[in-house]
Amino acid sequence: MADGAEVALAVITQPPVIEEQEGGDGGGGSVRDAGGGLTDAQMEVLERCLHALRQAQNDSHTLAALLLITRLCPASKLDKPTLRRIFEAVGLNLPARLLVTAVKGNDNSGLPPQELLSLGTALLAALSTDPDMACHPQLLTTIPLLLGILANGPVTWGKPETQDQRQGGGVGPSSGGKVQSEEGSDTEEGQSSKQNADDGSDANRPSASLEGSPSSKLDEAVASDCYQVLTAVCALSRGPDQLLSRGAITALCQAVEHNQTFSRERGLALLGLLLSGKTKDKVWSKNPAELLTLLVRLSKDFCQATGQTQLDMCAQLAHFLPPVGVSVGSEELKGAVVRVWGALRPILQAKLTPRQIGPILVLGACLLDLCGWEPVGPPKFCCLLVNRACVEVRMGLEEPPGNELSPELQHTLTGCYRIMEAAIEQACCVGVSPTTEPPQSSIPSISLQQSRQILGVLEEAFSALMYHLQQVDPSRYGDPFIFATFRSLCSWLAEETSCLKEEVTGLLPFLVDYSRSHLQGESPEQGLSDWMTEVSPREEGGAWTGREALRYLLPALCHLSAEEGPRKVLLTLDTPALLVDFLSRCWTALKGKSGVASTRDPSMETACSALLNFTVTEPERVRKDRCFRTLEALLSEALPVLVHKPRLLVLAANYCTLGLMIGRLKAAPAGSVEAGQKRLFSAALRFLRSALDSGSSPGPVKVSPGWEESWDEAAELWRLCLQALGGCVRAQPWVATLVREEGWLKHTLATLSQCSALPDQHTQQALEEALCAMADQCPVCKKEIGDVMRTDEGALTRMRNLKKSVGVK
Repeated sequence: MADGAEVALAVITQPPVIEEQEGGDGGGGSVRDAGGGLTDAQMEVLERCLHALRQAQNDSHTLAALLLITRLCPASKLDKPTLRRIFEAVGLNLPARLLVTAVKGNDNSGLPPQELLSLGTALLAALSTDPDMACHPQLLTTIPLLLGILANGPVTWGKPETQDQRQGGGVGPSSGGKVQSEEGSDTEEGQSSKQNADDGSDANRPSASLEGSPSSKLDEAVASDCYQVLTAVCALSRGPDQLLSRGAITALCQAVEHNQTFSRERGLALLGLLLSGKTKDKVWSKNPAELLTLLVRLSKDFCQATGQTQLDMCAQLAHFLPPVGVSVGSEELKGAVVRVWGALRPILQAKLTPRQIGPILVLGACLLDLCGWEPVGPPKFCCLLVNRACVEVRMGLEEPPGNELSPELQHTLTGCYRIMEAAIEQACCVGVSPTTEPPQSSIPSISLQQSRQILGVLEEAFSALMYHLQQVDPSRYGDPFIFATFRSLCSWLAEETSCLKEEVTGLLPFLVDYSRSHLQGESPEQGLSDWMTEVSPREEGGAWTGREALRYLLPALCHLSAEEGPRKVLLTLDTPALLVDFLSRCWTALKGKSGVASTRDPSMETACSALLNFTVTEPERVRKDRCFRTLEALLSEALPVLVHKPRLLVLAANYCTLGLMIGRLKAAPAGSVEAGQKRLFSAALRFLRSALDSGSSPGPVKVSPGWEESWDEAAELWRLCLQALGGCVRAQPWVATLVREEGWLKHTLATLSQCSALPDQHTQQALEEALCAMADQCPVCKKEIGDVMRTDEGALTRMRNLKKSVGVK
């Protein structure tokens, strides 16, 4: 039985050794002679063995059939369908039962627990190579057992004396359960060496002992098979969730903590897979303590490592940092980050090859995303970090057109972009105003001269980005690296559009076309969706919508649409229509959410600001361009809804402003007023009158409670709305009638008569301008305003221009 268990593994796990042992046996010659196929005689034996496997009455019969297969049909000669037939005949019941028996330590099994465990894990490892079997429910039920083995070692195996017998003074063939040649243990040692080479492991790595356990040394073959199963499951579409729901994080962290076999090589690699992509946030939120302990340990190991080992650990360590936005709130985390930066400083100051510096800069980018500039170190080193990132970008992107960038270089440059993005705000804000507080993420104690140096190297690097993007063909719009480059440039343009103005203006056709292509679904999306999930640290995840590219460009468009030269280029590119399309798609997505999910979207407000720039500066374009008619229809649908959503008050203020600014440019209708127009103005009037609250007692008027929180952002828009309302009354006299019907005039006059003053002079001027327009265009309005002013001593009496309009002294 024991011999059968040992040899049965050969068909599953170690075909090369079988080839060397079998030579010309098996009736079909060696593998080399047979050319990788089975002879007729071998096929006949195989069919009989498969029949025996299917008809086996007990495990001994099953193992005997497997033994025959290994002797006569080397595994390397079996194609995938044949292997699958063997696996299906063996089934998942056998390896699962072997595991349970081994873990429970049943003395009546006929085999030592260690051999049962070795056989069971080897069969499962082989079965897991087929994705259909890797996702089989029976195989998934063995995951907790496998994780327990990896975490705790052979803590349930036999009695101490039996354990000593099996160990035989070290890790050898009797403890491994792998194929053992009849000549002795040389084959086992060779296989162990091969396994070590495949796994990149160190056979002499010490193992931590567990209290109460006779020996916590886990056999390398068993450990390797366990990790093979778990890794195969992890590769499935729902694999990570299957592992997480069965306690993989706790078990793997424990395996690393106890320094179990292969835990540092394959255990950390598997943890890295679980801590990447969509599952990272969920894993950290559910296992913060264990993952933080693991990170602290790895950070200490990183600081103690030297040379190439330390450089190799950079890429590994980046996987184990918590995601941006997940609050760990621990001094331990801060201490770990400070330690890692302390170890990185001398490395970055040394001479490094491009291959060496890449993982260091990527790790630095991850640390910056997580904790900002404060723990990085002195300002001089911060400047060095930015400089090295910018140099790498210039070297990588300033290549002749047509040169392909390797995936490794693209990964490095993406990390450099994030360092540059972290430096942009710092470089642009220092020295603007001595009284301005530096941003929280700013470089501590940086001087104005150092800030200017950073701004200089950033300008050179972003010039390289623009050069690279100029060469991009539309066929590459779906490339995640192009999106990363585009996004980084947009972060620069959001803060700085005065530098490199000609280059920026020249690149506008690409920037707009790239954004339009993604918005309208003309480019592939899957690669970008994966990148947003797995690479981009600042994103909140979720499916790719196509709106992301334009979101990043919007702040730059807001700045550039206010400047005459770039604005003319933007108009030739039909940018207003692009912005209207964006708003329409965003509104469709927003109104489909529940009330709780109706959160503020700043990008919609920025798009409104850019459209407002076009509306103010290009009145003829607004009158003729059909996209502005589409925009009016959107505003008339959305504003009545937004009026009742306090969390979206700033967006409502933007929509109201846009609607009234467009309305002032229109001529009075020849016939009846369109229903959409009337609905838009009615909603605007209701919205405007809700801003001020006179209260029950005399004194200055107050901002209403619903507006108070957003007043700093909405006040200027509210005043602009009032000025535009006056323009609408002058252009379209019917609006004055609506002002009275909606009660805006009555409410405003009552508020002003009850208060002694308005919040500020600008608010008074805006209200006065609107009231003057109504008095000038509508005799009924003029009479109502005059009657109140003659009998009231409130804030109305301070409006001198209004007094002239209504004839009150």
